[in-house]
Amino acid sequence: MTNRCERRNGKTRGWTSAVLGLLLLCVGCRQDMHVQPRYNPYDPADFFGDGQSARLPVAGTVPRGDLITGPQELLYTGKINGALAEVFPFPVTRQVLERGRARFEIYCTPCHGMSGDGDGMIIQRGFPPPPPTSFHIDRLRTSPVGYFFNVITNGFGRMYPYGYRVAPRDRWAIVAYIRALELSRQASINDVPEPERQKLMGESR
Repeated sequence: MTNRCERRNGKTRGWTSAVLGLLLLCVGCRQDMHVQPRYNPYDPADFFGDGQSARLPVAGTVPRGDLITGPQELLYTGKINGALAEVFPFPVTRQVLERGRARFEIYCTPCHGMSGDGDGMIIQRGFPPPPPTSFHIDRLRTSPVGYFFNVITNGFGRMYPYGYRVAPRDRWAIVAYIRALELSRQASINDVPEPERQKLMGESR
């Protein structure tokens, strides 16, 4: 009986020691670095005079990668010295046009239509008037390319801004494709490069 009691007491002391050790270990595992004091959005704060926890950036703060100076002004704003640009920030190649067509079909055709006439599917299904203006009117055919870049970036009328959804180079590619659509309505066979012209002439016979 004595040996049995001693064994039982030994097991009890062993479990007690294990539990106490586990408790000490838990107490030692502080979460200060993982669960730090913080404010949720719009939480009030007594520290600042205006009672708000959210603070505006310091004046002159520029997000990393968004410093727009010199030649970058044209690429990111569509302007040169504050005026709407008449030129593209990079050469318009076939690859640029193909990229512009792909982005145009994703973002623009629902309202503007495949040909830029302002008769996209959303318009056909009853989008509130007025409908988007056709790209083929004289006013837009003679507008500088920076105008289109600015409209894509900041929106116009009922059109939402796409600056945060479409990268600057893709916006320029879309503008290039719009110019190609406009040219297509005014072009003649003589505007087609000679090799392509021969193909077209052969196909028409």
